[in-house]
Amino acid sequence: MSSTFSTFMANLPRLIRAPFLLLTPICVGVGAVAAWHDSGEINLFRLVIIMMGALAAHISVNTFNEYFDFRSGLDLHTERTPFSGGSGALPENPGLASAALALAWGSFAVTVLCGLLLLRLAGPGLLPIGVAGLALIYLYTEWINRLSWLCLIAPGTGFGLFMVVGSYYALTGEFSATAFVAALPVFFLVNALLLLNQLPDIEADRDAGRRHLPIVIGAEKSVTLFGALVALAYLSVVAGVGAGILPLATLTVLLSVPLAISIWQQLRSGEVENPASLIPAMGKNVVLTLATPALLGVWFVWASY
Repeated sequence: MSSTFSTFMANLPRLIRAPFLLLTPICVGVGAVAAWHDSGEINLFRLVIIMMGALAAHISVNTFNEYFDFRSGLDLHTERTPFSGGSGALPENPGLASAALALAWGSFAVTVLCGLLLLRLAGPGLLPIGVAGLALIYLYTEWINRLSWLCLIAPGTGFGLFMVVGSYYALTGEFSATAFVAALPVFFLVNALLLLNQLPDIEADRDAGRRHLPIVIGAEKSVTLFGALVALAYLSVVAGVGAGILPLATLTVLLSVPLAISIWQQLRSGEVENPASLIPAMGKNVVLTLATPALLGVWFVWASY
């Protein structure tokens, strides 16, 4: 028992994909600073509960993904990269499968408890977001990955619309144009992130019965779509400022445009069907996806003073 527990704890960061959890506080932060910008105040108790629930949700979807991909045998056939193909924790330690499933359901339960508390504190408007978010957590790996266009928008919906807008509502008890527009760059960038990360797994995913968009349209067209999604992320901020919804200072997100151009050029000049050639662009894209919403949040704070 002690040895199994030690193995589980040693592999816990891999099972929950700890490095990728950084996206959650950034997304919650965007919603929180948007709420502060509009209301002039922030409830720290609610913010702590929001952060706990959001992190638990992210851990749950990651761990369900690890478990389901191991159970289906997919993890045994993927060409693993630092950004795709799973962590490899369960193929290397098959005895941890039941513990991984328990962790997935346990973090799912924490998400539900945090959601119920926030529902009581903020009001019924949070219920549709919460129910849809829970469905997304459980259904993403097994079902949504078989529906190409839904699979494309599901990640951005979870981190952008549900997490950013949900955080705003949980703090203010209302929806606003500010929250929805602030969620758009997150929506587009996270969709682009997962789209790019699916490219190395096209063959293995197809054999496993998945049908995400790179399987349907191919790698080259997926790269073109990736560029369009990133462009829409920046255009949504420009349009939000132009409409008077976002503060002028948020245009500083354009500081990350050179990085986006660098990723695009790297993808267009590389062998997009070769996983090894994708790794540098995938790494830069993670930075882009984290840095751009972080810049948005920082300049929301600046504009609130």
